[in-house]
Amino acid sequence: MTTVPPLKQRYTATAISLHWLIALMIMVGFYIGWIMTDIPGFTPTKLKYFSWHKWIGVTVFVLAAIRLAWRLTHRAPPMPRGMPVIQKFAAEAAHVMLYALMFVIPASGYLYSSAAGIQVVYLGILPLPTLIGPDAALKVVLKTIHIWLNYTLLALVTVHTLAALKHQLVDRDGLLARMIPFLK
Repeated sequence: MTTVPPLKQRYTATAISLHWLIALMIMVGFYIGWIMTDIPGFTPTKLKYFSWHKWIGVTVFVLAAIRLAWRLTHRAPPMPRGMPVIQKFAAEAAHVMLYALMFVIPASGYLYSSAAGIQVVYLGILPLPTLIGPDAALKVVLKTIHIWLNYTLLALVTVHTLAALKHQLVDRDGLLARMIPFLK
């Protein structure tokens, strides 16, 4: 039988909302990034997808900053009693890496755009500052970094999801209910 933690054992509504909103945006951004790079040539559709991808990245960066500020001022609910120390350590390390990637991935994409000589215009109306000038060699490096960081995030999110499912289906310790309010 699954034990649903009491309300005080859950994340706040703000933390839950930010978690799922950012997760959804990252999934959509990853998907758009995946398909836009397979479109041959330089088409209006490809340009539109690149714009959407960049807008999502900027939004994730801003929401991640809000989420981090919230997390620093609101303690996370405690881990389940009896959870092995190594699992607690792994969970904490994974969360630190997830937070870091929510900042570093959009930053690497932003810098990649700058090195490619393309200014990011948020939502098509707000030109963002170009932090570095066009640089062909740096463009290649930043593109590679951006791609590999995304694959790292994909692997980490997969492990995070599998761990959450293990807690729900095997351990039955109610851990997943901390982030999914309607889960019993």
